[in-house]
Order: sequence, then C-alpha cells, then structure tokens
Amino acid sequence: MNKYCIIAGLQFENQTDFKESFEETCSLAEACGYEVIETMVQPRRSAHPSTLFGSGKLAELQTLIHETKIDTLIISCDITPSQMRTLKDLFKIRILDRTDLILEIFASRARTKEARLQVELATLKHQLPYLIRTVQEFSRQGGVGGARNKGEGEKQLELDRRKLETRIQACRRELDSVVNNRDTMRRRRKKAGVPMAALAGYTNAGKSTLMNALLELCESDQDKQVFVKDMVFATLDTTVRSLNWQHHEFLLSDTVGFVSNLPHELIKAFQSTLEEVVEADVILHVIDESSPQREAQKQVTDSTLEKLKAGDKPIIYVHNKCDLCEFKANYDNHIYISAAKAQGLNELMDKINEICYADHRQLTVRIPYDNQEMIRLIQNKLTILSCKQMEDGFHYVIETVPGFVELLKPYLIEGS
Repeated sequence: MNKYCIIAGLQFENQTDFKESFEETCSLAEACGYEVIETMVQPRRSAHPSTLFGSGKLAELQTLIHETKIDTLIISCDITPSQMRTLKDLFKIRILDRTDLILEIFASRARTKEARLQVELATLKHQLPYLIRTVQEFSRQGGVGGARNKGEGEKQLELDRRKLETRIQACRRELDSVVNNRDTMRRRRKKAGVPMAALAGYTNAGKSTLMNALLELCESDQDKQVFVKDMVFATLDTTVRSLNWQHHEFLLSDTVGFVSNLPHELIKAFQSTLEEVVEADVILHVIDESSPQREAQKQVTDSTLEKLKAGDKPIIYVHNKCDLCEFKANYDNHIYISAAKAQGLNELMDKINEICYADHRQLTVRIPYDNQEMIRLIQNKLTILSCKQMEDGFHYVIETVPGFVELLKPYLIEGS
C-alpha cells in the first residue's frame, strides 16, 4: 500500500544547516516508505507556540492537504505536545515530527526481541509527555471538584496514561533480562582476552558492507555475512563476528548508525547495544567519503561517541565509498577504502592489528612434554605462530601480552 505525505519545516534566522537537515528528513521519509508529494518551508524568527507555523502558511498547508488528499504531514523538526494536538485538530490527518519518523523507521527495521523492546520503550517514552500534557490541560479546564468533576474523556486519558506507564515498566524489565544476557556474553569475550573493534558512523555510511568485505577478506564463513541494503538504519541489531588476520584474532561488531539530532529516547533505549562501542579496544569510524555532508556527518558521530563516553577510545577513521569519488593517501589513523570494491582493506586490517596488538611481544619458548599445565595455557590463552616437536619438548613461537612474559621467562629459548 502506497503512503503519501507532505513535508513541512521552519527555517530560522542564521540556521546554516537547515538545507541538509530538511533533505535528510525527506530521505528518512522515503526510507520509511513514504512518497513525498510536496514540500513546504516557512522562514520565521521563531516557532508559533501553539500552531508552529504562521496563519498564512497554515492556510496554504490546508489547501495542499485538500488538493493532494495525503493522509500524513511530516514536520522536519521536533514539536511540542500542544503544537502536535493543534495541528491534528486543524488538519484531521496523521502528524509526524522528526522523532516520530525515526521511531517509525526503527519499528519497521527491528528484527530481534532486544531491538523490538528498545524501539517500543523509546516510542512509549516519547508518547508519554504528550499524554501527560493533555491530561493536565483537561484538568485545568475542568476546574475544582476532583474526580467527581472529571469528564469521560479526561478519565480515559488518565487510564491511557497509567497503561502507558505500566507498559514502560514492563518493557524495562524485559529489556533488563535481555541486556543481562548480552552483558554475560560481553564478560566472557573480555575474559577470553580477544580484542574488539567496533564499527560506528553515520547511517548508510557502509558499515555492514565493510563488515561483510572484511569477513570475505579473512575467508570467514559465508553464513556470517550480515544484512546489507542501501537505506538508512538497515542495521539495528548488534552483530559480533570473529576475524583472523596474520595470526591475530579479533572481534568486530556492527551497530546501529547515527543521525543528526538522534532522539534522546533512542540513545537511552539503545544504550546496551551501543555499549559494544564503549567496550571496544578500537573504534572504526566509517565515513561516507562520497557524501557532500561528510564533515557534518563526521561531527555528528564524534558528538554521539562523546555522549556515550567513548570519545577517548583509539579511533581509525575509515573513509569509505572512495570508488565514488577519489582515493587519497592514507595518513595517521585515516584509511581510504572502498568496501564495495574490496579496495584498501589490507591496509585497514594492518592498522587494526597495529592498534589492538601494540603491546604484544613475540617469544620462542621450550615447554617439556610433561608440563601439561603450561602447554594448555599456551594453547588456550596465547597466539601460536609455529610449533615444533623436538626431543626436549615443544618449541613454540608465540605472541603474548606483557602479563604473560614473566610467567614464560623460565622457558625462553636464548636469543628470543
């Protein structure tokens, strides 16, 4: 079934990013399955407190809605509960602000139980202030008299508010259970001592395409490939895969993409998912190098990482989609690639290795055959580069972290 909409927005004085923000709202609407029939922008010094737009633009919108027979009006910014109610009463159609639109996209993309719960919680928390404000206004209009003076409409609103709050609590409990399972898995991974690299970046920058390209480069199982589609928020669920590069194992996680003015409710609801980024040893900040808005998108991602308290992590800036523009020379922690064309990936993997294994040392040790405890430790905890069976025991060339060097000193072969 086709969905049609009009997108309207306010452009304030000295608002330099309006064009990009409005175009992004149009892209979000298309990603949600809407066909944008018409757009309308009103320059204003400030939003009207109750109607958002001025009277002239409201009349213009009314005419547009009547002529196009659309059933949804999308506002390119967030609006207040009273503005939302006024516009719904005036136009008698569905009204979505920017947060509503993003939540609708998330709801359509959520696949796992955790993602569905996170989206539902964010949606309920977004709806609650609207309902509370409506109940309060009903109460003010009703005057004194308490419960006896309440009309049927106000009673129903109060019941709806309580139902909403009850469901929010239930969602939190269910989500806590799922999050506990995720935390247990995360603790196991940390205990195993395998470094973690986390993909982060603006939505549709090519993070999932990059994950699949790296899996293919490392000759991992095809069954491990993740869902990829050229649309915003294609990935909501965190995916973790194991990669091996030049005898080094590390984990790679793919998380939800960021967007400008990402609703606070979503950041809070997806906190457990985004913690994969916080817990990572290195962050791969994927940038769509072909996008004219790449600098603004980079700033949004950097800002979001700061909010998540992950801004001090080692970051590799992965400039993706260079096949659509131009490749530049790599420098410092900036790597230029094309995930779709599998170009520049070796250099990226080398950089990940360099950061994740910076403190590792290569040693040659001799372990007697009867020292089964040390043999098990080497086999289970360390990276074995080679192993020879000699008369006096196993001769291992291993890579280890500083914490194990002291333990292995008695077994070092001279010269290593």
